[in-house]
Amino acid sequence: MRTLVAALAIVAAACSTRAPSTIAPSYDVVITNAQIVDGSGGAPRKGSIAISGGKNIPLGEVSGTGARTIDAKGRTVSPGFIDMHSHSDMPLLTDGNGQSKIRQGVTTEVIGESGSVAPRKPRKPESGEAMSGRPGGGAAGPRVEWTDFNGYFAAIEKGGISPNLLSYVGTGTVRELVIGEDDKKATAKDISEMQKIVSSMMEQGIFGISSGLIYPPNAFATVEELGEVAKAAQGGLYASHVRYDGLKLREGIQEAIAIGERGGIPVHIFHVKVTGQKNFGRMKEVIELVEAARARGIRVTADQYPYVASSTSLTATIPPWAQDGGTAKLVERLKNKQERARIRKEMENTNPTWESRYQSAGTWQNVQLAAIGRTRGGTNDPVSPNRKYEGMRVAEAAKQAGKDPFDFVFDLLIEERGSVGCVYFIIDEADLALAMKQPWVAVGSDGSALAIDGPLRAGVPHPRNFGTFPRVLGRYVRELKVIPLEEAIRKMTSLPASILGLADRGTIKEGQWADLVIFDPATVADKATFEDPFQYPVGIDTVLVNGTVVLDEGKHTNARPGKVLKRPAGGVTATASNSRSTQF
Repeated sequence: MRTLVAALAIVAAACSTRAPSTIAPSYDVVITNAQIVDGSGGAPRKGSIAISGGKNIPLGEVSGTGARTIDAKGRTVSPGFIDMHSHSDMPLLTDGNGQSKIRQGVTTEVIGESGSVAPRKPRKPESGEAMSGRPGGGAAGPRVEWTDFNGYFAAIEKGGISPNLLSYVGTGTVRELVIGEDDKKATAKDISEMQKIVSSMMEQGIFGISSGLIYPPNAFATVEELGEVAKAAQGGLYASHVRYDGLKLREGIQEAIAIGERGGIPVHIFHVKVTGQKNFGRMKEVIELVEAARARGIRVTADQYPYVASSTSLTATIPPWAQDGGTAKLVERLKNKQERARIRKEMENTNPTWESRYQSAGTWQNVQLAAIGRTRGGTNDPVSPNRKYEGMRVAEAAKQAGKDPFDFVFDLLIEERGSVGCVYFIIDEADLALAMKQPWVAVGSDGSALAIDGPLRAGVPHPRNFGTFPRVLGRYVRELKVIPLEEAIRKMTSLPASILGLADRGTIKEGQWADLVIFDPATVADKATFEDPFQYPVGIDTVLVNGTVVLDEGKHTNARPGKVLKRPAGGVTATASNSRSTQF
């Protein structure tokens, strides 16, 4: 008996010194067998990712189980892509699933170029006013029933969205609200009023101001005006579609930098590019100007889309003076024989004083009709007979109509009241590739969240709406080897997050929101073409937004976990850095 008692005592002592048993933690999602490219620009590493409460928890060798386990099967897992330049303002109200963006791996959209959804004057509810995206962006949107961003964000949150969303306030919208559509110099009182509006919008979480300086009435704004308005956007950015990217491209870049410098805020250049065959090869000049500004402490960044064609309204071929006063005045001038002749003469001038998209194209054969009569608003608008020309080059459409190309363009603008979107083939791929190599250039589609069916399938829009991000990964990383995969991912994730001041997104690390993309670097590719843009990409299989699976092995789950993102309290820094770290 004594022997038995002694033995039991030894066992008890051994048990008392043994490590206490542990229970494996449980997570919402565990991703295993992943090749992790974390967004920092560093080399890939193998491992697993655990997600709980919408955020990444441990990385590497994860012990524990998840309510959902996703076997990445050796595919690449990266942070969700941040689209630095999007026109999904209204399409996401039409369909919150954001199909064409989610399927590209985009988990955050940045909206609000020049003409933003707010602020707006109050409208009578019975007016049924509708607002759509920029020309070329598809069908007209739903009713506008808000006056500020709080109202717009409430409408977004009511319907729910798959990607996250944040916005600038457009200086074009603010100018029109205060001054109207006329070519008038802003008075001190006007500028003060615009500053008050911008300050009010900034209080609603906006990330800064944005301009589109080829679009009236924004085109009528001066450096002095914009610089003063920028002072009201402290803690945010000055983002700009510059006034010139053709013959006077140097002036365009210098103006953007001067506005940000005067306002004391960082500068971001939308879709940095050089346009027009006679200007091919001049991207190096743009780089020199930006690098010089950064060297003297001004934070200047940019984004780009990977295509040799741009897209905007057909009115971008018309001199700004002819658009003074708005669309109605433009139509009147086009109907007037003398003014019509003057407009044509200025369009044919090979050394224009303004940024002429016709001169950039050089010929009407380089201008493709994308969307006709689809952006005037009002879902009950009659279908335009001119839509038969969508997808055709202007030269071809004019021939079919039996008209001189200029007369065809003028008549089309009259009949459609300026609502004609186009694609312009005006960019050199060598310039595009050179810009892509710059560490301060992010990726932005300049496109909308569309779909291959339903109300968001309309016209023949630019393929960037469907293919921007996979095109970078497929053509420019895998095929042409312009930049390595890790750098491309950085340009889509941590770089834009740093530009915007989003400290909790853009990389895969503990505590970051779990915006994630699973894709195959060997097969990822865009399928959308200029002739047939309504095609989703391949090779991007699974997308998570805030820890929720939105794209599941190629199928949209209809989940809408996207959040409206508000500007961080600390804002963004105006100090430049030329390192490839996330401090941009």
